[in-house]
Amino acid sequence: MIVVDTNLIAYLLIGGAKTPQAENALRKDPEWCAPVLWRSEFRNILAVYIRRGSLSYKGALELSHQAELLLAGGEYQVESGAVLNLVALSGCSAYDSEFVALAQELGVPLVTSDRRILSQFPSSAVSLDVFAGS
Repeated sequence: MIVVDTNLIAYLLIGGAKTPQAENALRKDPEWCAPVLWRSEFRNILAVYIRRGSLSYKGALELSHQAELLLAGGEYQVESGAVLNLVALSGCSAYDSEFVALAQELGVPLVTSDRRILSQFPSSAVSLDVFAGS
């Protein structure tokens, strides 16, 4: 099991330069989990693609459904105290700290490409490049 950030979900489902790494990560560990917050963040990513004209409403809805299936059974509520403690220790956003807090709570790595998270939480976060063997 790994905690994945929303960008990793997007890399997997929305074709791009990091899609092969995301696919490797899924092959390496297919049990992905995330805080419930991932849904709103993913919807926001889809909204950007819709506004740019890169994705239709129907296409965005399908990707949203695929993402929900991918994370089914792997969505967690994160305790506010844990999140705010990480915010105070790191200066990372509360959004990012939710993913770190979940990884710490579950005792599994957070796979991310976020440089700030990687530098602030080296014992909890692992680079997608390293994890996926790229």
